[in-house]
Amino acid sequence: MKTDKQLWGVSPDGKEVFLYTIENGSGAFVRLCSVGAAIVSVVVPDKDGKLADVVLGYPQANDYFADGPCSGKCPGRYANRIARGKFTLDGVEYTLPVNNGPNHLHGGPQGFQNKVWESRMVGDAVEFLYVAEDGEAGYPGNLKVVAHYEWSEDNALELTFTAETDKATVVNLTNHAYFNLNGEGNGDILGHFLKLNSAVYLPTDDTLIPLGEPDAVAGTPMDFREFKLIGQEIKEDFPALNYGKGYDNCFMVSGYEPGQLQSAAKLYSPLSGRQLEVLTTQPAVQIYTGNWLAGCPVAKCGRSYFDYEGVAIECQHAPDSPNKPDYPSTVLRPGETLQEAIIWQFSVR
Repeated sequence: MKTDKQLWGVSPDGKEVFLYTIENGSGAFVRLCSVGAAIVSVVVPDKDGKLADVVLGYPQANDYFADGPCSGKCPGRYANRIARGKFTLDGVEYTLPVNNGPNHLHGGPQGFQNKVWESRMVGDAVEFLYVAEDGEAGYPGNLKVVAHYEWSEDNALELTFTAETDKATVVNLTNHAYFNLNGEGNGDILGHFLKLNSAVYLPTDDTLIPLGEPDAVAGTPMDFREFKLIGQEIKEDFPALNYGKGYDNCFMVSGYEPGQLQSAAKLYSPLSGRQLEVLTTQPAVQIYTGNWLAGCPVAKCGRSYFDYEGVAIECQHAPDSPNKPDYPSTVLRPGETLQEAIIWQFSVR
C-alpha cells in the first residue's frame, strides 16, 4: 500500500487543508481530505481494467466549503433532517438552526461537513478528528468524533465512526459521497441498477420529514428488493418522488442488529461493469439520486454536474429520530462510545 499526504489548500479562516492518497497494489486508489473528512476520489477499474474516478467531487479544497450537495463529506452532528429544528432530550428542549425549508438538515449551515477536521496517517489508514463544543449549532455536550478510513487490496473502502460525549446528546453520522460507476462527469445514473436490502421505507410529508410508521415497498416505485433501473420509475406520480424530484428517501435495513454488518445496497452499471456493495452497522440508508446537483461548484470533470449525475447511498439512522421514540435511538450519553461502520466494496462483473 502506498500512502501520500499533501497540503491542498487553506480554509477561509486560515486552517490548512490536507489531501491524502491511499493506493493499493493494483493501482486503484482513494483520496480523502480534511474538509468534512471527505471522500474526494475513488479510482477503480471497469470490466476492461480501465481506471476511472467513480465519486463526484471538486478539484480544489475551497470548493468543499458550503457546497449545496455536501459532496463526499461527513455531515453532523446529526445527518439528515430534524423537524422544525427542535427536539427534546431528558425534558430539555433544544433549538437548532433551520436551513432546509422549515427543518434542520445535516447539522445546519456550520455542520461538521464544513469544518476542517484534524487529520493524521495511522499506518496505511487515515484518521480524522473533530471536537464539537457544547452548544455548537444548539446541540448539548462536547462531542468528540473520529472518522477512520482504510483501503484494501481488493478495493474496499471502510469507514469507522467513533464518538464520545460529556453530556447526553443526539448523534447521526454518515458519509455523503455520490457515486457514478461510469466515472464522474460521464452522464447520469438513471441507467444504473440499484438493489436495496429493505422491505420498508419511511413515507414523509412534503418537507421530507417522516410521518411515523414505515410502509411496505411492495407494489410501489420504492421497491428495490431486486435490481431495478434507478430511472425506471423515478418520474412516477408518487408522493415520495414528487416531494423530492426523485428519490430522497430513507429505507430501513432488513435484519438490522446493532453492531452487526449488513448488506444495505448494491449498485451496478452495465456500461462499465462496475458494482458497488455497501455494508453497514446502521439501521437505515437514505437514497438520494442527486436531484438538485445543478449549480454545484465546477467539478473534477471541468464543469458543474447536472441533476441525477450521482447517487448518494447514506448509511445512517432515520431522519427525525430524536422526535420519533419508536425509531432506533440516536441518543449518546456520557460513558458510552458510539461505534458505526460503513464499507464500500467495489468489484466488476
